[in-house]
Amino acid sequence: MRLRSRRAPLTLSLFLSLCSLAFVFQCQATRAQEGALDKSDPKGITAEDIIKRFAAKEKEFREARDQYTYRQDVKVMTLDGDTPDGAYQQVFDVTFDDKGHKIKNVVFAPQPTLQRIAMTEEDIDDIENRLPFVLTSDEIGEYDILYVGQQKQDELNTYVFDIAPKQIVGKKRYFQGRIWVDDHDFQVVKTFGKTVPDIRKKKGQENLFPKFTTWREQIDGQYWFPTYTRAEDTLKFSIGDVKIREIVKYTNYKRFGSKVKITYEGKEVQKAEEKQQPPNEPQKPQ
Repeated sequence: MRLRSRRAPLTLSLFLSLCSLAFVFQCQATRAQEGALDKSDPKGITAEDIIKRFAAKEKEFREARDQYTYRQDVKVMTLDGDTPDGAYQQVFDVTFDDKGHKIKNVVFAPQPTLQRIAMTEEDIDDIENRLPFVLTSDEIGEYDILYVGQQKQDELNTYVFDIAPKQIVGKKRYFQGRIWVDDHDFQVVKTFGKTVPDIRKKKGQENLFPKFTTWREQIDGQYWFPTYTRAEDTLKFSIGDVKIREIVKYTNYKRFGSKVKITYEGKEVQKAEEKQQPPNEPQKPQ
């Protein structure tokens, strides 16, 4: 996103403090019914063991999702009060070519009408790669992880953790926020937070990103894949605030026929099968 001005557009980014794990959670409207947060220690298992188990499952999740086709519908709106006054939308299918390489096929992308801001490469990259946050056993050493307690999410019992990067290395981007881990499968079922760091350069150039919540649902009875992301936040640019709403939907998950082996709890769950056809061309979203 870029903050627009009458003189010249400025590159975008968002406001966040990375001081510590003391993250200020302002709960947005959620799709799940949340119970009260129980701050007692987990029973029959340590927090460290929970972290190891969900990090291993996240690695399996990433490998599995790389073998699925799906549709992603992205809509970002600028708001005047609570009323949208401009929008950016892109609908694309993540599929595979005839050599098994993952490809992105844009099927709907009307002319953006966003007011005051514009999308940037960082925004697109975050939407595609960081809103469906994954913290695997390969990356867990890069983060401070603090056990917070236990909480009901609909019918699920979950362990709750706060997460923040230990340090910012180069231009790499990270997630800072809170995650909810199902106490049965030890898979992440919900995340709330934002991507970091913010980018504030000289001459007023700013890159600002909103707080977001991503919900996951169980696909094929095994993996919890992201299905819905929502953000509603006020980006506090140095020359003025801009309120935005962002909604991302992930639909039509289908496993792609492949000779790649995917394991679940040490057992192979995907075998070579006939390639599935990519999703049908969509009607234009309303």
